[in-house]
Amino acid sequence: MKTKRLFWAISLLMLLTSCGDDATERTEQARREQQRVDSLALKVAVMPTLDCLPLYVAEAEGWFEREGVSVQLHQYTAQMDEDTAVLFHHVEGLATDRERMKWIAERGVELREMGQTDLKWQLVTNKNARIKQLSQLDDKMIAMTRRSATDLLAQHAIDSVGLPPERVFRIQINDVGVRLSMLENSIMDALLLPEPQATQARIQGHPVLMDTEELGLHYGVLAFTEQAATDTMRQRQIETFLRVYNMARDSIAHRGYSTYRQLIADRCHVLPEVADSLDKAAKRSQQQ
Repeated sequence: MKTKRLFWAISLLMLLTSCGDDATERTEQARREQQRVDSLALKVAVMPTLDCLPLYVAEAEGWFEREGVSVQLHQYTAQMDEDTAVLFHHVEGLATDRERMKWIAERGVELREMGQTDLKWQLVTNKNARIKQLSQLDDKMIAMTRRSATDLLAQHAIDSVGLPPERVFRIQINDVGVRLSMLENSIMDALLLPEPQATQARIQGHPVLMDTEELGLHYGVLAFTEQAATDTMRQRQIETFLRVYNMARDSIAHRGYSTYRQLIADRCHVLPEVADSLDKAAKRSQQQ
């Protein structure tokens, strides 16, 4: 009797061990498959800004898959984090500005501009600071990011009214969400904000003293590493990626921002009503 019990105990133990080995092997196979899929996907760093909305729309609508390209969007809230992702080869491309491209190149990763975006910046002042013209920035703080388009724009604002550079304090605040929060909490005198964060600031009554669209300044780009741009497989992916980006941009222009109000709110971390204000601004621009 004891021998029979021992036999069944050993058999059960062998069965459980075999099942455990099978489960471990299946897990390892799934991990290897996911690594393979990840390695084939085109990885792009994006920001919570309106110029990246076409990418969010394309992802949500499944347009990348429909056009036969696997794309992974890696969202960051600061350009510096995008840069790090590129420098450490976590992504092959990013939505950025031309000044940041130079900064990345200086650190050893050459980028190639493959497309332009509608990245816009506005110099917004705190309504409680009562700054109504650029000359009143004397002895005030401007939030921006060094070695970026916002750095150039802050300098342009200062130079345009002849203020000595040392009289305006440029404070590096890299996270666009933190920057907006500092405006809303009256911590900063002035800030350079992209859309749609600038629209939320305007809704809250904060004045705009400078607008890159009015100045005819365009800095936004889609850039990819030179290695990706010269790789045959990545070249095909990038071409499709850019085509889908333009398709989504046309869709937004045709259907309006309000169609994507929740997507804008979720991905750009702004109020849902911001989309309605963006549509109104677009209509005014078309009528001018």
